[in-house]
Amino acid sequence: MNKRFYKIQRFFKKPHNIILVLLCIFLAYLTLIPLFTMIKDTITVHVAESMRLKKSPNSLTFAHWAKILFDPSSLSIFYKPFLNSLITSLGACLVALVFGGTFAWLVTRSNMKWKKVLSALFIFPYIMPSWTLALAWYNIFKNSVVGGVPGTFTALTNLATPNWFAYGAFPIALVTGLHYSPFAYIMIGGILRNMDANLEEAALMLNSTRRRILFKITIPMVLPAILSTFLLVFSSAMSSFAVPTFLGLPVRYQVLTTQLYRTLNGLNPGQGYCIAFIMIFLGVSILAFNQRLTGVRKNYTTVTGKSSNIALVNLKKGRTPISLLVFVLVVCISVIPLISFALESIILLPGNYSPSNFTLQFWVGTAEQNSIANSEPGLLRNPALWMALLNSLKLSVICSLTAGTIGFLAGYAIVRGRGTKLATAVDNLTFFPYLMPSMAFSAIYLSMFSIRRGIMPSLYGSFALLVVIGTVKYLPFASRSGINAMMQLSTQIEEAGEIIGVSWAKRMVRLVIPIQKSSFISGYLLPFISCMRELSLFVLLVTPANRVLTTLLFYYNEKGWNQYSNAINLMIVIIVLAINWGVNKATGASIDKGIGG
Repeated sequence: MNKRFYKIQRFFKKPHNIILVLLCIFLAYLTLIPLFTMIKDTITVHVAESMRLKKSPNSLTFAHWAKILFDPSSLSIFYKPFLNSLITSLGACLVALVFGGTFAWLVTRSNMKWKKVLSALFIFPYIMPSWTLALAWYNIFKNSVVGGVPGTFTALTNLATPNWFAYGAFPIALVTGLHYSPFAYIMIGGILRNMDANLEEAALMLNSTRRRILFKITIPMVLPAILSTFLLVFSSAMSSFAVPTFLGLPVRYQVLTTQLYRTLNGLNPGQGYCIAFIMIFLGVSILAFNQRLTGVRKNYTTVTGKSSNIALVNLKKGRTPISLLVFVLVVCISVIPLISFALESIILLPGNYSPSNFTLQFWVGTAEQNSIANSEPGLLRNPALWMALLNSLKLSVICSLTAGTIGFLAGYAIVRGRGTKLATAVDNLTFFPYLMPSMAFSAIYLSMFSIRRGIMPSLYGSFALLVVIGTVKYLPFASRSGINAMMQLSTQIEEAGEIIGVSWAKRMVRLVIPIQKSSFISGYLLPFISCMRELSLFVLLVTPANRVLTTLLFYYNEKGWNQYSNAINLMIVIIVLAINWGVNKATGASIDKGIGG
C-alpha cells in the first residue's frame, strides 16, 4: 500500500503528469461525452417530434434511422444530398489538385515570372473565409431566372448565364476547389521544393523528354502529397456549409451540411443528429486513413541526399504568356472578389451598374433613407453590426486565449510525457475535434448543452456555449503549435533550471516561453483568425442577442439584402487579412515562405 502511494506521489510530482491528467478529464468531457450524447439523441424522441411519432419525449425510437435510410422519402432526405456532397467534393479535389499542383510545379520547377508576388496572392483565398469566392461568383454570374436580378457578367455582356453554370454542382465544386487549391500548393509545392532533383537531372542526361520525366519521376515522387491533399480536401469539402448555401440553395441543391441545418432547425432534430453522426463517421474515417497514409509515406523514399542544383524548366517563348495567364487567374480568385463585394455594397438597384446607381446609403444611410431592407440603417450606423463586431472580437479573443493556453500546456505535457499511454490519449483527444465537420460538431454541442444535465446548467443560446465550442474546435491548431515548439526544445534547458531549484512556473516564464515565443504566439493567433471567419460552427448556436459578424452576414443573405451581406463580407475579409498580416509580423512566419521562388 505504501509502495503504491509512493508511486502515485512520485507521479504527481512531475508537473507534466498533473497537466496530462487534468487535460484528459477536461477533453474527455468536452469531446467524448458530447459524442455519446449525440448518439443517444439519434434514438431518442424529441419534443418537436413527439406528436408526429405519437411517443412521449425522451422515449426510445429507431424511427430517425429508418426515415433517413429506408423510408421512400430517404432519397430526398439523405441519399440525394449525400450523392451531391460526393459529386461536389470529388470535383473540388480535382480542381484543387490540378490548379494548386500546376501552380506549385510552375513556382518550384520552372522559370515563370513574378513568383514571389504570385505566391503571396495565391494564398489569399485560403486566408479568407471559405464563402468569399462563393459570394463573388454569385455576384458576378447570377442570372435573372433565379432571383430576377442578373449579375455583373450579364449586365456587362448581355449574355445570360445558364443555371448549371451559375448555381448548383459546378460552381460549388469549382469555388470549393479554388478555395483549397492553396492548400494543395502548400503541400505539393513544399515536397517539390525540397525534393532531390538527382533523378530528374539523370533523366535529362539520358535525353528523356520533360513530359516523360514529369509522369515517370516527378509525379510518382510526390504521390504521397497528392493523395494526402486529395483526402484532406475531400474531407473539408464534405463538411462545407457556406459555399453550398450561397450557390446551391437558390436552385434547392441540397448537400449533407445544408440538409443537416434544415433538419436541426425544423421539426426533425433526430434525423439531423443521424446525419451528423454519419458525417462524423465519414470525417474520422477519411482523416484516419490520411494519417495512416502519411505514416506510410516513408516507404516512398527514393533518394538519400538532396541536389543543391535544381534545373528549372525553361518555358522559352511561353514564359511571358504563361506568366500572364497565371497572373490573371490568381488576380481573379484573390483580388476580383474584393472588388465585387465593394461594388455590390454600393449599388442601389441590383443589376444596374451605372455610376448614377451608386450610393453609400447601405454603409452610412439612415433608416428613413433605406426602403429596400425594411428601413434598416446603414451598417456603420447599425447597432446590430457593432454588436456583432464586438461579439466577434470578444469571442475570438477569449477563444484564442483559452485555446492557446490549453494548447501550449497540452504541447508541453505531451512532449514531456511522450511514449506514455496518458500522453498518447491526450494527444488524440486534442486532435479529435479536427476530425469532426464543424456543422456536426455544432450539432453535438447543441444536443449536449440544450438542457440541464446534473450540475451542468443549460448553455443553450448563451455566449458561453460559443466560447466553449470555439475553444475545443480550435484547440488542435494551438496544440499542434505547442507540440512542434516543444519538440524543437531540448529538455536539458529546463533540467538546468530544475537543478538549481527554479520552480516550474518560473522555468516556463523565464526559459521555455521566451525561447519559443514565435511558435506560442502562433498558437494564440491562429485560433483568433479562424474564429473571426467561422460560420458553420456557430450558425446553429447563435441567438439574435449573441450574433457574430459571420452569422449576421448569413442572416442578411437569407433576407435577400445583398448589399448588406456583401458589405459585411468585405469587412470580415479586410479584418482577417489585417490580422494575418499581424500574425506574420509578430511571428516572423509566412505561410508561403520556403515555397515561393
